Amino acid sequence: MTPPRRFKDSIYEQFARLGKAISAPKRLELLDLLCQGPRTVEALAEQAGISVANASQHLQVLRAARLVETEKKGLYVEYRLAGDEVCTFFFALRALAESRLAEVEQVARAYFEARGAMEAVESEELARRVRKGEVTVLDVRPPEEYRAGHIPGALSIPIGELKARLKELPKDREVVAYCRGPYCVMAVEAVELLRKKGFTAHRLEQGVIDWRARGWRVEAERPGARR
Repeated sequence: MTPPRRFKDSIYEQFARLGKAISAPKRLELLDLLCQGPRTVEALAEQAGISVANASQHLQVLRAARLVETEKKGLYVEYRLAGDEVCTFFFALRALAESRLAEVEQVARAYFEARGAMEAVESEELARRVRKGEVTVLDVRPPEEYRAGHIPGALSIPIGELKARLKELPKDREVVAYCRGPYCVMAVEAVELLRKKGFTAHRLEQGVIDWRARGWRVEAERPGARR
């Protein structure tokens, strides 16, 4: 084998490490979750619907590919993306799948239409209405994700607390709920609940990473801050 051939083979072998690392659906979901903000393996396992042992194995593969890193936080180990470019990579991969694989739209449409949730508010329209104070923007993700970054002016009420905290939402104003992006179902559940309770509510398809990718401002809370 000639030196140029060995060089090219070695380079593409390194590129392939990333492909191998993201070849499992659950690893992609874990990257999506980590795009929202750092968290422990226990939290990741719960939100991905897998065991802690399984989540740990997947995270080790991602770590070996330098896509995630860890930081000791007291008694817990917190996982985070190795850099902003990892989230950019995930976002680009998602966009490529959406543009090349018709099955992505078919699966999404079948689910959302069955829930009556295909109607969504475009981000540009939402931005205008938020600036004019015309809508209540509701972030239904877990608190740690909200603290890591959220749409400016959004109110944080995790989906599990929404039913008990409806009084915090003015009924005379439209509510626009969002979560982690176009395939997150928490906003769908929030809209269903709000409409049943007499609110005018819609789902925003875009999440924080979509918002940031468009160059729009994202707010984050300082450590120890309360909202």
